[in-house]
Amino acid sequence: MGKKTVGRKSDVLVKIIIESIKQHKGKEMVSLDLRKIETAVCDFFIICHGTSSTHIASITENVKKDISKEMREKPWHTEGEANKEWILMDYFNVVVHIFNKEKRDFYKLENLWADANIKYIEQSA
Repeated sequence: MGKKTVGRKSDVLVKIIIESIKQHKGKEMVSLDLRKIETAVCDFFIICHGTSSTHIASITENVKKDISKEMREKPWHTEGEANKEWILMDYFNVVVHIFNKEKRDFYKLENLWADANIKYIEQSA
């Protein structure tokens, strides 16, 4: 698979993930475009938080379901589903971070990747 194909696939994944998180009321969503950072481990980080462990689990499950339905893919790796404080879903070139508010405020991933092109996503009404 060529670099252009991988880039397009990342863009499609990002759109589906953002729409899924919006539909399930993820809070303060941001997209970090890491493609111009040589040391980055992927193309994009998508970050949001939920209001409870149930909300975090719901966002996670619905992102998985929507990606599976639209692209017939599953995350390569998932972490944090047991404690539901910070769930990470790794789709190779797109990594989704779904936090509880306290963990998000503590780790401040957006600040760690300050060189990224950061896009703040409007919340659906």
